Parts: sequence; C-alpha cells; structure tokens
Amino acid sequence: MLAGELIQSPLLLILLLLVAFLYASVGHGGASGYLALMSLFAFPVTYMKPTALVLNILVSAISFYFYYREKKFERKLFYPFAITSIPFSFLGGSLTIETHIYKIILATVLLFAVGRLVGILGKQKGELKPINIPLALFIGAVIGFLSGLIGIGGGIILSPVILLLGWADIKKSAAVSALFILVNSVSGLFGFVSKGGILPISSLSLIAVVLVGGILGGYFGSKKMNVQMLRNVLALVLLIAIFKLYTT
Repeated sequence: MLAGELIQSPLLLILLLLVAFLYASVGHGGASGYLALMSLFAFPVTYMKPTALVLNILVSAISFYFYYREKKFERKLFYPFAITSIPFSFLGGSLTIETHIYKIILATVLLFAVGRLVGILGKQKGELKPINIPLALFIGAVIGFLSGLIGIGGGIILSPVILLLGWADIKKSAAVSALFILVNSVSGLFGFVSKGGILPISSLSLIAVVLVGGILGGYFGSKKMNVQMLRNVLALVLLIAIFKLYTT
C-alpha cells in the first residue's frame, strides 16, 4: 500500500491527533510519536523522516507559543543547547543511513519517549541548580545530531535531561524543549533538502490533524492538566512500535 493511501486510514488519523495533543501538552513536537505510528502502519523509511520533521515544526511552534504566553520560557536556559544543536542537526539531517540502523536508533529513542510519557524519566528535582554551560553545549550537539539523523526534534531527550540535572522545573523545561524542537526540526529539514531530499506532497494532508491536536494540547498543557491515562495508552502504542522496529 502506498503512503498516500495509508494516510487515509481513520485509525491513523485519530492516533496522530492523540499524539499531537499529548506531546504538545508537555512542550514536545511529537516526531517520535509520528515516526512510531508510521512504522506501525508500514510507511516507507524515506517518507518517515521528512514528514515527521514537517509535523514537528508545526506542533512545536504551537506548543512554544502557549508556553511563552504563560511566561514559562527562559532564554538563558535555551541558548546553550541551541548554539550547538542547530548546526549538528543540519549535519545529521544531511546524512542518510541504512534502514535497519535507522530502525534500531529510532526504537532506542522511542524508549526515552515511553519513559517520559509514563513518568519514569523527567521527574522534577526539588532544588534547582544553575545551568552548566559547557555540559549544555555538549548535550545540545549530541541531541541535535541525533535529531537531524532520524527526524526528531530532540525534546523527548532534552526535557528529561534538564529535569534530571535540576536546571529547570517541568513547565520551564517544556517551554525550552518546544523551541529547541522547533529550531532543530527546521535545521534538520534544511539539511535533508540540501542533499536532494524531497518532501512527500501527500504528507501535507496530515497537517490539519496535527494542528488541531497541537493547539488543544499546547493550550491545556501550558495551564493545568493531567492526562496520565491517555499518556499510558500512547506509551503502549509506542512499545508496540518499538517491538516492531527491533524485530523487522
């Protein structure tokens, strides 16, 4: 079945809406979720990366807007990560890796997503610490390269790291992650296109679905909302995708 026919699946569209909503609610773009769904529905790997980046740009921009409006964004926490992540995301986006290696890396990253969704990763520390600039620069470079390589924004990794190191609370880490995802996704997409990559036209039909989910998730997530049950359901979907990626 062609990708253009796959995106007409009602189940896929419903799951995409749920992914956009839940990820935007915690300041993420949802690329790891979109990639997991596309893997489950047997999309071609060549279609997955650019499509996830495009959808990521839209949802992370919406999510950042709502968190910024609620005055949760701290520039001094964002810049050290972005300085190194943007060029490395471009580099990663310009590279093409073999399908089986791509699947292994993606499955490993999805484990972070599952941990974040069920609350294992990303628990807020009681006492906050000043950001360590050299360490933040290094973290930004590593996450940026990985983001561009497989087509994610990197927030699903950055957010737990910020919380683990005690550099920000949950809301502020979400705001920083949202903008981090946006700039990395744009950079990774430019890297992809610079090497002759083509954006699949059929992916444009998914924009309306993720826009609705992103707007609702960003609005409610920037305020007070607890949707842990839905996050657990999404975590189960991701686990199924991880199993498929590791075994095919």
